[in-house]
Amino acid sequence: MDAHDGVAPDRAGDGPSDAQAAGLTSPGLSAATNAWVAALPPPPFVDPAGSDSSPRFRRFSPRVVVLIVAAVILGWLLWMARDSVRPFVVGLLIVYLLEPPVRWLSRHGVRRSLAILLVYVVAIVTLVEFLNLTLTPLINEVAQFVRDFPTLADQFQTQLARLSESYSRLQIPPAFRDWIDSMVAGFGQGAEGGPNVGLGFLFPIVTGAGGFIAALFGYLLLPVWAFYLLKDRAALTAQFDRSLPSAWRFDTWVILRIVQRVFGQWVRGQLILGFTVGVMTFVGLLLLSRFVDPVFGRYAVLLSITAGILELLPIIGPIISAVPAVLLAATAGLEPVIAALALYTLVQQVENNLLVPKIQGDAVELHPAAVMFSIIVGGSLAGLLGAILALPIAAAFRDVVRYLFRRLSPDDPDALAASISGLRLERDGLPVPAGSVPTGSVLAP
Repeated sequence: MDAHDGVAPDRAGDGPSDAQAAGLTSPGLSAATNAWVAALPPPPFVDPAGSDSSPRFRRFSPRVVVLIVAAVILGWLLWMARDSVRPFVVGLLIVYLLEPPVRWLSRHGVRRSLAILLVYVVAIVTLVEFLNLTLTPLINEVAQFVRDFPTLADQFQTQLARLSESYSRLQIPPAFRDWIDSMVAGFGQGAEGGPNVGLGFLFPIVTGAGGFIAALFGYLLLPVWAFYLLKDRAALTAQFDRSLPSAWRFDTWVILRIVQRVFGQWVRGQLILGFTVGVMTFVGLLLLSRFVDPVFGRYAVLLSITAGILELLPIIGPIISAVPAVLLAATAGLEPVIAALALYTLVQQVENNLLVPKIQGDAVELHPAAVMFSIIVGGSLAGLLGAILALPIAAAFRDVVRYLFRRLSPDDPDALAASISGLRLERDGLPVPAGSVPTGSVLAP
């Protein structure tokens, strides 16, 4: 290995002096925490000759420059071919979902290729049974909606006329009435002088669905591509590990584990949340059909599947899924509209306050403003798939930046221990000190 590529190779026995030289220990905290962090491999690219208070980076070696240039070129090529890459992003998610049962079968003596085929068969049978259970009533409800659409439109117009008549009889001051009329006109036409409330931010997401369907042929390759990834996963991982310079090995695997943890919790959470929200919506619509108006029961499967799928888009998705239910309820009167709003609000409150904290935890926790910003940016850059993956990408980026910042911070070894804790790096043979969090750390139980 080049002497200029980074710090010395990973040797746990040399850790304390290297970490102290890099400024990663703090005399103000417990000795156990300092010893635990000091035993970690030193960070690459940090000059050990720098002072503890202001560590500085090494100069990049020619090999590092070549790797950076290659990464930039590869990223540019992937971005230019992003429409063709999307199926393989979905393929990676499929591989992640199928890997645990394949690994379990392999550990119990089944050949890996046979284990993959068995998992494929079970997954296909499960998918077919799910479609048999939901597709027939879904198609029937869609056909019924198409047949009922003219009647529903007439009923909707009747309800609007009744609402307009009630509004005209209200004793409202003329100035306030003019302001309301201008708001309604501005919402409907975007007229000058009234507030222009547009839904243009949803257009990239909707138009991305067309590109998703147009690239459908790429998804036909996914089963074969995923098969080879699952079959050769161990060999590919070992080859990637051998190609890493020893000074980069620890931090590379930490970053990969952080990303894997975020995406893993997001995938599991979305599957459970989508199914749960769909079932809750279906049960609620049946109850509304029984006690409020039969119109809810006619399209319960269609509306509940829509709610479950749109759960992939946090914050915005549930709002969009409530719109058709409210419009459908508006054909029956004001009471059904209030009941529909109450149902969808209740489902969202149960999800946000009970399900999300238990299922996803803090791994993908972002402020609602950051979530909406990420979804809009993701939808603008990569369409529907970009909007769906915007949340885990933003959360993984946050955690990776946080880890790198703590890795280079000389005064907070407890925070660095928190970033590494629970990643199970020992599975990769990395020189992690014994114990996830040192005794005496403020994070220790």
